[in-house]
Amino acid sequence: MTTSDPLVLAIDLGTTACKIGLVTPNGKVVAYTKESDATPTRFLPGGGAEQDTRDWWKVVTETTRKLLAEANEPRERIVAVSASAHWSGTVAVDRDGNPLGNAIIWMDTRGAPYVKEITGGLLKIEGYGVGKILTWVKLTGGIPTHSGKDPIAHILFLKNERPEIYREAYKFLESKDYLNYLLTGKMASDFATITLYWLTDNRNINDVRYSPKLIKMAGIEREKLPDLYPPTHILGELRPEAAEAMDIPAGIPVAMGAPDVQAPVLGSGAVRDFEPHIYLGTSSWLSCHVPYKKTDLFHNMASLPASVPGRYFVANEQETSGVSLTFLRDKFFFAEDELGTGAAPEDVYRRFDTLAAQAPPGSHGVIFTPWLYGERTPVDDPTLRGGLYNLSLGITRADIVRAAFEGVALNTRWLLKYVEKFIRKRFGPINFIGGGGVSDVWGQIFADVLDRPIRKVKDPQAAGLRGVAIVAGLALNMTSLEDYSRYVEVEKTFSPNPDNRKLYDELFDAFVDIYKRNHSLYRKLNGQK
Repeated sequence: MTTSDPLVLAIDLGTTACKIGLVTPNGKVVAYTKESDATPTRFLPGGGAEQDTRDWWKVVTETTRKLLAEANEPRERIVAVSASAHWSGTVAVDRDGNPLGNAIIWMDTRGAPYVKEITGGLLKIEGYGVGKILTWVKLTGGIPTHSGKDPIAHILFLKNERPEIYREAYKFLESKDYLNYLLTGKMASDFATITLYWLTDNRNINDVRYSPKLIKMAGIEREKLPDLYPPTHILGELRPEAAEAMDIPAGIPVAMGAPDVQAPVLGSGAVRDFEPHIYLGTSSWLSCHVPYKKTDLFHNMASLPASVPGRYFVANEQETSGVSLTFLRDKFFFAEDELGTGAAPEDVYRRFDTLAAQAPPGSHGVIFTPWLYGERTPVDDPTLRGGLYNLSLGITRADIVRAAFEGVALNTRWLLKYVEKFIRKRFGPINFIGGGGVSDVWGQIFADVLDRPIRKVKDPQAAGLRGVAIVAGLALNMTSLEDYSRYVEVEKTFSPNPDNRKLYDELFDAFVDIYKRNHSLYRKLNGQK
């Protein structure tokens, strides 16, 4: 890399943080910066979860300006803009592109009853009508989840409970696609991003189209959906208003980008088929690229269109992983109430690392279940809730923090079994990315719990930025996957400690047993009989 290499301005808008980076088209991170807690989520009665799109644009533009001031790189080196945002969100916009309310994000479950209505039937499998499930799985590889967290559920919620918004809506856009509209003035989506609308025929990965049959089954008008392009399409040029807000030249090509699942899948560096990675952020997943379309309905898992042209990836998600530490920070250790000021130190997560390292493996038998907002995989159950089990008077805060680290890893081990069954292979070393990838303590815990080498990728928090930069590089013919794979650096490898094997086997058995013994109780307590 030289000081004259072209750069992609990469945007990664997460649920709780925004990262902006300058990345070469072959994935070399030159500089990036992060802004946290600038996009608050509003949790509403009945399972609502919304964000204000004005917060999105404000943090994107302000963080871009901050990065450019700190990096001191010539703006003339920027050859493309490429964005990512949290997947499975919905922004209803009018013909002029004005939002008709807050964005409905991936945590929102208010559309669940309407999904069950359109996917039901007399004869059922896993709660789905047999005829409906055969049609949906054949065409898309999956089916709308009963949790109600997919965009199709958001749209149906608006149609049934906010009919005035539904009538006025010109388009329903995914979060990333709304950012792209602000950048270019164009309303569109791509083969990968549109998947969770569950309205496309994905059998030809190179020519994904809306299915008239699925659109009719869902009862949604085609004209309210964005037109579709391949993942490596150049959507348009950066419009002057956006360029001025970001303090970069107008007219720069804007790539389609990728959602916050597909982007780090690519940014993990595990780009060959069956090469695995773990992403550990607010939520988490264990994934790899595969060359085929396949579905595991019983564990809510499928291979869906990837942002790599012509490829699928294994789609699964565990709802609340890294955010478990945020939960401990905000609700217990640094709550703003009569007992505390809410003033957490800036290095709070480093301190969590230190505490977790002080407790022994197994946390003196304490088990944390990280189901703080339900679960998607390997079980799709929005009624599950988190918990701390096996507490005693001798337990310390260090034990509780380490139990949270271990609980997330145990949850991933639960998923590992079904992902390996899905691909019919045993994984070797697993790349480790996301905000949780910064923690060496967590990396070793994952190695011990999963009994697999864990490879910490350099700049693990920048995986999403790398991913969307590669999408732009591929779109502009400035790189190839072969070139990119040579630039991915593994910073450290954590090998499983055989001394901890028996301990974590026993804890894992207890972890799964907690689910088996309590899931019906959670369903009763949280509104479903």
